Amino acid sequence: MKIRIEDHVNFDGARMAKVALATTARAQLDLYCVAPGQYQKPHTHGDQDKIYYVLEGTGRFSLGDKEERVAAGEALVAQAGVEHGLFNDGADPLLILVVVTPPPPHGASSHEKGGAKP
Repeated sequence: MKIRIEDHVNFDGARMAKVALATTARAQLDLYCVAPGQYQKPHTHGDQDKIYYVLEGTGRFSLGDKEERVAAGEALVAQAGVEHGLFNDGADPLLILVVVTPPPPHGASSHEKGGAKP
């Protein structure tokens, strides 16, 4: 399966857009389109590891009790059980490839959904 990322970029003015790109029995690949001021609430996955790879922009990511600035070309790994989230506190859109392994059994749950800055 070939995926052309630019064909799937889709920003939502109301909240962070999570675009499903591919799912197999062992992994899920998503594209997060995060406009300035949007975020993903901190949350945990008991059985899944999550890898964020920033394609464009910069953002502030929470990982456990730390905050990290992550920019294009950098990745952040959230191991199962470690709380993580993100916030686009910059002026530019933030595009992130996200790998979750193993994939969630029923897709994204409500606690994973993002929003606009409160």
